[in-house]
Amino acid sequence: MNRAWSLLRLASPQLPIGAYSYSQGLESAIEQDIVHDAQSAKVWISDQLALNISCFEAPLLFRILTAIANNKWEELTQWEVEYKASRETAELYGESQQLGFSLTQLIKQLPGFNKELEQKILDAKDPSFFLSWSVATYAWSLSPEDGLAAWLWSWLENQLIVLMKALPLGQQASQNLLSQLLPALDQAYHHAMICTDNELANGAWGLAIASMNHETQYSRLFRS
Repeated sequence: MNRAWSLLRLASPQLPIGAYSYSQGLESAIEQDIVHDAQSAKVWISDQLALNISCFEAPLLFRILTAIANNKWEELTQWEVEYKASRETAELYGESQQLGFSLTQLIKQLPGFNKELEQKILDAKDPSFFLSWSVATYAWSLSPEDGLAAWLWSWLENQLIVLMKALPLGQQASQNLLSQLLPALDQAYHHAMICTDNELANGAWGLAIASMNHETQYSRLFRS
């Protein structure tokens, strides 16, 4: 079977886990007029990729993906704990846990799921989104590199969907913005795979503040 089917399935916004209901602070940035057009949206998303995704979240995910692929469960536990501790706000933590639960329930109900792997997941307490994403990647016979690329694509696509709903940004403008952001996404992908443990760093203070503000935002479309 063509592995592209599994890759597209994993990255698809149709994956029924509820990711579309989260903006990861972007709705708050729009409310505060930090993001108000395509150019300011490009700055916000580019900063996320440079200051958070490429040097922290994507490298953490790649470590979890690699640990599962190589059956290194102690390393998996270490990075799972690190990832959960990095969820700086109630919304970001809740998002990870809800998506992790939903994706875990989905893959457990699908045919062909490895029973040994299923038991490992059942033993994990409240698996995060990154852990369940890595399990789905492994269960669908994708490489860690594939799983990383699928997550990065789904993250960026979801940010653009938020802009189209909340800014709003038209579909053509969204595609133009996507073209401008793809080099930064590709850079994040490659850096995540070579980032050393000593280089892991999360400097996205604006994201944390936006997320905290969103928790008390009066009118909102998204859960984060």
